[in-house]
Formats: sequence, C-alpha cells, structure tokens
Amino acid sequence: MNGAELLSRIHEHGYLNAFIAVADEPSEGGAVAVKDLIDVKGFATTGGGNVLPKVPATTDAPLVRRIRDAGNWIVGKTSLFEWAYGCASTNPYFGDVGNPRDPTRSAGGSSSGSAAAVGAGLCDWAVGTDTAGSVRIPASLCGVVGYKPTFGMVDTDGVIPLSRSLDTVGALAPTVRVAAAAVAIMSGADLVPEQTAPRPLCVTTPKGWIEGLDAETSRVWQEVSSGLPSIALPDRSAMRDVLAAIQPAESAAFHQEWLRRWPERYSDDLRQKLQVGMGVAAVDYLRAREEQVRMRALVEEALTGWDALILPATAVVAPPVHAPEVRDPLLRFTRPFSLTGHPVIVIPAPTQGLPVGIQVVGHHGRDSELIQVASALEQEWGTTERSATMGATDRG
Repeated sequence: MNGAELLSRIHEHGYLNAFIAVADEPSEGGAVAVKDLIDVKGFATTGGGNVLPKVPATTDAPLVRRIRDAGNWIVGKTSLFEWAYGCASTNPYFGDVGNPRDPTRSAGGSSSGSAAAVGAGLCDWAVGTDTAGSVRIPASLCGVVGYKPTFGMVDTDGVIPLSRSLDTVGALAPTVRVAAAAVAIMSGADLVPEQTAPRPLCVTTPKGWIEGLDAETSRVWQEVSSGLPSIALPDRSAMRDVLAAIQPAESAAFHQEWLRRWPERYSDDLRQKLQVGMGVAAVDYLRAREEQVRMRALVEEALTGWDALILPATAVVAPPVHAPEVRDPLLRFTRPFSLTGHPVIVIPAPTQGLPVGIQVVGHHGRDSELIQVASALEQEWGTTERSATMGATDRG
C-alpha cells in the first residue's frame, strides 16, 4: 500500500478516532504513527490535554529524528488519555478511541491511539510511552505486540513527562520482530536477534500473583502457563504502593504551575489526581525511590537462572469504552515492572474471543535476550503472525 492509499485508509477508519492529527501529504518509506506526547516537527504537541497552544513544533524529538533518518515518515500523531495519566481510551478534548477488534470497547491507555492504529493496519508501527503500563495495556486489549524496553534505553528528550523516574518510550507493532526493529531505530541499539532462541526456554511465572482474572483471560492463562514452575517475587501490593508514591508526586511537580494558572483546562478527574500527587510528603517520595532500587534488585535476583517470566498483561479483556472502574484489573500486572524498569514484551495469546495479552519479562538491560524469548513464544503460539496476515489482507 502506498502513502496515499494509507492516508485514505486512515480517513476511512476515522470512527476509531486513533489520530489527533494526520499528515497532509503522503511520503515514501515505512509509515510510523507517534503518540501525541512527543515533539514532531510540523505537528502541534497537545499531550492529549487542553493547556498547550496548538502551534506546530519546530524540531523533532531525538527519537523522531532517528525514525526519519532510518527512512520512515510520520503518518500522524495518535490520541491518548489526557496527559497520559490513565489506562482508559477516553479523552474529553479529542474524543474516545475505539478498539479495532470492537469499536464499542476500550483500546486501553494511555497509548490508545497507537495501539488502535497498529491493530487496524493504519501504520507499520507506532510509538507509545509506558509509565505504569501505557504501552502494554493497549497492546493487550487490541491484540498487537507492545514492547517496553529497559528503562532509559530510548531518549525521552522532547517527550512530555508523566513521571521521569518511570517513563519509558516503546513501540507497538504487528510482530515482535517489527517492535524490536522499531526500538532499535529509536535507541540506536542492536536488538534484532536470531529468529528463535538457541536452546529450550527456561520460563517461569510469579508465585501467588495471578488472581482476579475474568473468564476468558483465566482460560487463556491456564492454557499458556500449564506445567510452568513459579518463583517468588516481591509482594505485588507493596510494589504498587511504592509506584503510587513516585508517579503522582512527579506528575504533580510537572503540572503544578499550569494547574495553578489554568485549573479549568484540566478535566475534573485529572485535576483530582494531580492534587493527590501534591499531597505526597517528601519523606515518602524519597523512601519510595530507595525502595524502587531495592525492588529492582530483588526482581533481578529472582530471575537468576531463568530466561523470562510470563504473566497476563491485564486481568480482563477489553471492557466497554465507558465501563465503570476497571483501573486495577488493567494495571495490576503492569505496574511492578514499570517500577523496576525491566524490559517487557506483550504478545497476543491464542484465543478465539477478544485479545488476551501475555507479558514476557526479561532481565534488566538484556533486551536482546528477551526478544529471542518473545519471538520463540510468538512463533509457538502463531498469534501475531496470523494477525499480521489478517491485517495485510484487510489492507487490500
């Protein structure tokens, strides 16, 4: 499909509301969609919010410059939850994003538009950001691959922060190999491994962590985890509480001046979240940062001797767009590895119903090894290959 045909397809799928802005003219090369939290020359950066002026950026973020230098073009800026501070696909200023598998259901958040664009075949791959699960949750709900690399691998200059101690730029793509190539482009790292792992995999699961799954997720999890051993990790609730002392405080610090000057430019929900962050005591924040380092070491120690850890990405399949509170079921299994900064790849598991994503967690800083494991599981399950073929057929 050429660039003009792709732009036409994007407009035909406008009902998904995946994009906040689309390129005026087609170009040559791979088509990449970029979350509208990241500066792209010629496009305004909105952050999904109502504070910044709608003035086009004059420079590219370094990661975007790398994307262009690799021969790609930016097809558009994708929608997101307001200031990336949520896991739903709703937005009071730019509209709600529909799931390409069922537009009445959530595409997840906050990188909702990026996942929907990949799932609907509206780009070759997309850029997302992940602070507590914002790449992995949309990937899981939309049935695509989501790759959150090791914290710090991709430069976050030119990216509006949510929490500087947690923010990670990642990729959403139809396959593990494409996601790996995307992160390699953005980071400059050599990440694309051999087709499969060179030996039988040693994969484990987290002991005592997996609970509260809906029926379809439970069925799939039982199938993919059957017979696998489990290992002890730090208490999941304790990890949640540590992240909950870091992320709100850092988010509030970034937005403090804007919130003071223009409180009416924030939705009620987000304004309340930021006010909670302003109430985090300095001593609690500093203690949480110390715990973050300790828990990273504990997880790494637990992974000794294992190639990867697998667990569900979310506890439920995609809920209706405006479903009541589903925050914990969506974030429950993603938050811990944002806290520790470990690399994670979400791949779709075999299912006949709505997508169910499985997280594959690797060793800190050893992303190439993780990619090998995820590629092997992808090949074994055959799900993303089938999805990519379906998408190519649908693209005509």
